[in-house]
Amino acid sequence: MQASKAKTTSVDAREAGQDEAIVYLNGEFLPLDQAKVPVLDRGFIFGDGIYEVVPAYSRRPFRWPEHLARLKRSLGKIKITNPYSDAEWLTLIESLIQRHPWSNQFIYLHITRGVAKRDHAFPKDCQPTVFAMSSALQAVPEALRSEGVAAITLDDQRWLHCDIKSISLLGNVLARQAAVDAHAAECIQFRDGQMTEGSSSNIWLVRGGEVIGAPVDHRILEGIRVGLIEALCKSCGIGFRTDAISRNEVFQADELLLSSATKEVLAITKVDGRAIGHGKPGPVYHKLYQAYQEAIAAN
Repeated sequence: MQASKAKTTSVDAREAGQDEAIVYLNGEFLPLDQAKVPVLDRGFIFGDGIYEVVPAYSRRPFRWPEHLARLKRSLGKIKITNPYSDAEWLTLIESLIQRHPWSNQFIYLHITRGVAKRDHAFPKDCQPTVFAMSSALQAVPEALRSEGVAAITLDDQRWLHCDIKSISLLGNVLARQAAVDAHAAECIQFRDGQMTEGSSSNIWLVRGGEVIGAPVDHRILEGIRVGLIEALCKSCGIGFRTDAISRNEVFQADELLLSSATKEVLAITKVDGRAIGHGKPGPVYHKLYQAYQEAIAAN
């Protein structure tokens, strides 16, 4: 990306008096309805690409270095050449944030291998497609904070490279829809009897005042909140570790939590219709939520 060019050719929604969202596509900022991608883009044909979601509070990206590191890891794992420097990535998201009126936003970054003749093998000399957009970051309703949310359990039927933040998300989509159909907020997935993660969140078990997460390997996406939850636990004097977690252990937990970029940390109080712990958000959740808010304020 040529940062200076992008700035001079961009359209600022507020200055132009436009109401529609402004997005970024291959070096330009433009209204969403004007952004077009060729049908032979490998992201459209094969789901050949990666994405990243970055929350911003008071117009400041939250844990940006960690998001950038994961973006670069995902690109490297599928052998897409990183199209931008670290400084250019930051300029892109900061420019996008400033083009929208919301104080709190989340930035969606989407990078595909680019446009080429349809062939499964990697094309030569293919220029990556880079798309980015911003949306308002909506606070979780207070009723869900005070009561917690419901989840269901599912067998994890996704591919075995969940550590890559791939745009090929059909398995996650089906899992999320299963939760919606069951009037639940999330699903808790299990592979070979061991907990992995939710459809779009990391899941945490609390037992004896200690927070336990699934091992970080190819079966789960290392959510940025993994490192954050560990740091928050340390600051609160709460034990933290990763370990194999069985389905029975989930039902016997004192508390269950989920974490994600858009939901921060949230209590799961019911799984498959069964209450977890006392059926209300517990003390560990309350401590971590407060510490999370303090981390945001200090960003």
